[in-house]
Amino acid sequence: MPASPSTARAINDRLALRLLQRDGPLTAGQLKQQTGLSRPTVADLVERLTDAGLITVVGEAGEQRRGPNAKLYGIVADRAHLAALDVRTEGVAVVVCDLVGQVLAEASAPIGGETGTGPAVEQSVALVERVAKEAGAEELHTVGIGAPGLVDPASGELRDSTGLPEWHRRLVAAVQERLPAARVHVENETNLAALAEQRDGVARDRDTFVLLWLGGGTGAAVVLDGRLRRGASGGTGEIGFLPVPGTGTLPTATDCGGGFHSLAGAQAVADLAAAYGLHARATGGEPHAATLVRRAADDVAVDGTHLPVPGSGPGPGPGTAADRREAPGGPGRGGEEPAGHGPQVVDAAGFLDALADRVALGAASVVAVLDPGCVVLGGEVGQAGGSALAERVEQRLRRLSPLPTEVRPSALGGTAVLRGALLTARDRAQDELFTTGER
Repeated sequence: MPASPSTARAINDRLALRLLQRDGPLTAGQLKQQTGLSRPTVADLVERLTDAGLITVVGEAGEQRRGPNAKLYGIVADRAHLAALDVRTEGVAVVVCDLVGQVLAEASAPIGGETGTGPAVEQSVALVERVAKEAGAEELHTVGIGAPGLVDPASGELRDSTGLPEWHRRLVAAVQERLPAARVHVENETNLAALAEQRDGVARDRDTFVLLWLGGGTGAAVVLDGRLRRGASGGTGEIGFLPVPGTGTLPTATDCGGGFHSLAGAQAVADLAAAYGLHARATGGEPHAATLVRRAADDVAVDGTHLPVPGSGPGPGPGTAADRREAPGGPGRGGEEPAGHGPQVVDAAGFLDALADRVALGAASVVAVLDPGCVVLGGEVGQAGGSALAERVEQRLRRLSPLPTEVRPSALGGTAVLRGALLTARDRAQDELFTTGER
């Protein structure tokens, strides 16, 4: 049955707005060419969208022709302001942008573990209000929040998760209370990172892939046939609880200790690095585990080391002459020599080999069940490892699984959560504003 005139107009409007969003300002002629619509239909939709305050004339086409130049139409960027939050156990980052996604203001604030629930919530909401003011936003249309933990697929609320600060759950309600006009949405941080990698990162050419989050904690996000999969309870990808060999114990329903988290979480990575003689002071706000992995990857790249045959033990292996060297403590090499132990032997390649052994255990389990064809090593640690770590993990997956799987390092790292939250907020706002009947 053919669409009604009002439905057809709504479809045409949305198509034109998506083109303007994707390609920037366009003339009516360019809209006609790209949409395939007739000239009168394009003229009607341009007038309709202009009257609705969604598009406006932003300039003229630079064509050399007789008569006046064609008008260029663009989306009214300040039609709505959006905010995105990346909520971590140690702090909050906030960014505010306009309707086309241009960042107008951003800031972050640490929140110490000793901070009470009330003060932590107030500090976070105040940060959102301050950044919005700096961006010149009198009102926020949509707020996207990325947080660790489970998001209930039915209610859309962040569920109570053992080990996470109470202020995380309170924050969502507090933002909605202080910003009553805003549409507030919360999503698991790893899911948002996957969406960002799919739109702007290393998975742009993939409609099926898994993002393995390696940061303070561990997690996974699953994208199948272009769609993010959350599971019946919102827990798809809680890989930190995955039982794996080498931990000496098993995880429980309330504690991921003994699971994959115990092998690949930030503290486990730092402990493993120390066993191979790697020590580094955190720099530029980068998590300590990521700094260690980045140093190892840089050292291997400088040495020109080829991928060795994977080792079998968790401790320091023989490596190569280029990989094993004595590194005195102190800032000269970024090391911190333990008191009373003299020079340490730094085995960067051996550390990356051992870390890849661990990461591959979790990745192989996901690959065996989902056959995604591609695994992205996300989070700060995944990005810091770069191709040196990704290639090692891929090599091990070839030995562990008959399913061909490409492993790619994240292009966005820890910034992917904030980027994903911003993309989600923008999509939701545009879905509402770009629908004629809901303006």
